[in-house]
Order: sequence, then C-alpha cells, then structure tokens
Amino acid sequence: MKFAWIDVRTVPEDQRESIVDAAIHARADGIVHDDETLLSTLPATVRRVFLSAGGSAPGTEVDALIRLRTAADQSELDRLRAAHRGGDDSVAALVDVIDDESLTLACHAAIALPHTVVRFKDPTKIPLEIVIAAADSSPGQLVCHADNLEEAGIIIDVLEKGSEGVMLAPRDADDVFSLMDLLRTKTEPLELTTLSVDSIEHLGLGDRVCIDTCTHFEEDEGMLVGSYAHGFILCCSETHPLPYMPTRPFRINAGALHSYVFGQDNRTNYLSELKAGSAVLGVGADGRTRRIVVGRIKLESRPLLSIKASSAEGVQVNLIVQDDWHVRLLGPGGTVRNVTELKPGDELLGHVATDKRHVGWPVGEFCVEK
Repeated sequence: MKFAWIDVRTVPEDQRESIVDAAIHARADGIVHDDETLLSTLPATVRRVFLSAGGSAPGTEVDALIRLRTAADQSELDRLRAAHRGGDDSVAALVDVIDDESLTLACHAAIALPHTVVRFKDPTKIPLEIVIAAADSSPGQLVCHADNLEEAGIIIDVLEKGSEGVMLAPRDADDVFSLMDLLRTKTEPLELTTLSVDSIEHLGLGDRVCIDTCTHFEEDEGMLVGSYAHGFILCCSETHPLPYMPTRPFRINAGALHSYVFGQDNRTNYLSELKAGSAVLGVGADGRTRRIVVGRIKLESRPLLSIKASSAEGVQVNLIVQDDWHVRLLGPGGTVRNVTELKPGDELLGHVATDKRHVGWPVGEFCVEK
C-alpha cells in the first residue's frame, strides 16, 4: 500500500491537534513539521519527519526517524549522499523541480537516498513520470507533494504506479481520512469457484447492457455479473477475435439491465445504474482484480438467454445475457465459452458470496432471490 506524509507546518493552530489525531488514527506513515518540540510528542506508531531548510550537518537537528532537508543543488545532495553512505539511513531530500537542472537533481536524489520528496512548479505530470522511471529499480522511496486531494488522486496513477508516498498539507481532519482512502488503491484478489451449467433458456426480447470501459482487458479478464446478489458468473471481455467485426478489447457484453456487477469494497451495482465515470471491478480467471473506469454504457434491446448454474456446494446462480454466439463467458483456466453453445455440465468460473445485499452493500438479513 502507498503511504502518506501529513504536513502540518502550515495548518492553523486550532486545527492542528485534530489533524494530527486523524493522521495517527488513520495510520498515516508520517507527520512533517519543522518544530522538533511538536514532533517529540508523537507516538512511535507514526514517523516523525523533521524538515530543515539546511545549514547544519545531517543528523544533528532532532532525534527524528527521518530528517528531510531541502536540496537545492548538487553539493547539498552530495552531503546527504555521503551521510547515507556513512550509515545514516534517516537522511532525506526535498527537491523543488522548476527546470531541467532541478529535475536531474531530483532523479539523482531518488536513486541515491532512502527517501526523496519532490515538489513540482508546473501542473504537468511529465517531470514526475521521469523521476519515477529514473528511480524504478532503486530501493529508495519517492514521495510526491500534492497541493490538494484531487492532485493526490492523479499522482498515485502516474505511469501506472505513481510515487510510493504522497505528502499533503490537509485543510482539516476529513482531508486526512480522504487521502488515506485514496491511497488504498490495491484491490484484493477474489476467490473464484467452478460452476456447472444446469440449463439454458431462450427468453426473447429484453434490454441488455454493454459496458464500454477505459481499459484494455487481458484475454482472461472480464467482470462478475449475475441476477442474484449471492452468485456471479465471469463474463468475458471482447478481446478474442470474432467474424464480421473487429474486437472491442474495452467492452464487456454484460447482461440484462437488472443484473448486479461486482465492484470495489465488496459492493455491487445494478447495470442500470452505471454511467460514464463509474468504477467497477475487472476480474481475471486467476482471481486477480483491478479497478476499472466506465467510459460509456450501451443499453439496447436484444434477444436474451438465461443461464442457470450451480456450485459444488449446491448454490444456484443465474445470468441473463444477449442471446448470440459472440457473447462469451470464462471457464476454468481462462477457457472461452460462447453462450449459445453451452450445455448442461459445462464448467464456468464464478464467485459465490455469503451475504445478501441492500443498495449494493453486503448485509446479514433474510432475503430470498430466485
């Protein structure tokens, strides 16, 4: 998980205590200040990051876990590098990137030091991409300064990986909690189960939804969709060749508009609720997951096909999809199954949940779906 450094130097006095408490409670990695007295009062569960403008040798200012010093030129960086080579792992550099020379300095710092904070003058994220690429194989950790939560959300996705940490001066305690939520970008893998097809039934005309995303899917990747909150079938993306039309590697022909689609944080959405900008969960045949942004929803009337399947434990699931050969599901090992060729006994991949649902959230209540 990525980490946060909460900069309280400019926080108003009447907000400081609540922000520090929020940072500790939310498990922020560090608190940044230029006041050693304040830092000395912090518990051992949070890093104390002492920011010094320079002037004295590294390691003499305060007994902090990390000593962050402004590095404005190569000579200052060389002093920090020498201290680190001498065994001081607490040294860190703050580099303001304003031109090519300072960008090069930031790259050198990120390669050489345990921690480097970069702060950029211009709004473009290309300089950050360059620093991330330069430090990609280095053991040190890169921290990027963010002016606000919106920028923090962009930073964590730059070059598909972002910096390891984000430093933010929050407006209030809510900003701290919001930042920590942003940094929890990793989606946990899901346990997939093998389902056995019980029957298929041609239903006639109805409305189905295609989810066009902002992502290029892998060939063994799709989304979990189902008629019931307790069971889902893995729908295949349109990454595999089809006759008469090019592939649509961004698309999931998901199913009838009433269906649930699995999302982040164990929450579901109805297909009818999705729109441009919504977030859903991409799921691979091995259970890996990732957050995926919806680019467009296409709701169209098409003939529909009902697929009923069961888990080894006897849990019954249902999926209603467009009744056409080009619609595909995924089976064990990522095998591709055309829906119109399914027959009883065929195996599909799915996910069986234990909880019922209310407005998408899991809830322990009595509820029968059939």
